[in-house]
Amino acid sequence: MSDSGKLILVPTPIGNLEDITLRAISVLKAADVVLAEDTRVSLKLMKHLGIEKHLVPHHKFNEHKTVGNIVSRIESGNTVALISDAGTPAISDPGFLLVRACVEKDIRVECLPGATALIPALAVSGLPTEKFVFEGFLPQKKGRQTRLKILAEEPRTMVFYESPFRLVKTLNQFAAFFGENRKVCVCREISKLFEEVKRGNIKEIEAYYTEHTPKGEIVIVVEGKPDDKK
Repeated sequence: MSDSGKLILVPTPIGNLEDITLRAISVLKAADVVLAEDTRVSLKLMKHLGIEKHLVPHHKFNEHKTVGNIVSRIESGNTVALISDAGTPAISDPGFLLVRACVEKDIRVECLPGATALIPALAVSGLPTEKFVFEGFLPQKKGRQTRLKILAEEPRTMVFYESPFRLVKTLNQFAAFFGENRKVCVCREISKLFEEVKRGNIKEIEAYYTEHTPKGEIVIVVEGKPDDKK
């Protein structure tokens, strides 16, 4: 394994800026290069932390083109830190392509523990947590219904990310494929000022958000298919 440089994935707050870890701050200060999903968003965090660092854009629109150059910089001895707009890089955010390229080159890759939306949502859902499946964002068009048909038979608790603009539509589809009485928990704006957690069956939560237009980042936790033998 090359020890000339390394890639470090650095989770950043998903809401409350105090969720940043002391280790994350140290890594960002020491890194030779900081890659950011949106430099405008990340610059606000860096200013808040008092870190003066040039941010290099690394997002889904340019990552295919920039991976090779970044890998070369790491091989030349640079320590590269990767951050996304919020949460842990490579989890429904850019990062996978770069991590894979580094692994293929036998470059050291580290990931700091830290903020992510799916674990807090799962923990407060009141649904079984010993086994779960993380689906991230469902396909918006092609393959969406096929995926929902498969998940209708999934016995484990399911966790999804969703846009507030598609939440009601998604809950409506969940009702159609999973059944209206399947338990669900919708977590909105986790760790932010207007954090909200709504629990109930799919029909109830769909009705609530039909009346109350949702805003912000959303995680949906859905009960797995009940065991008919019980």
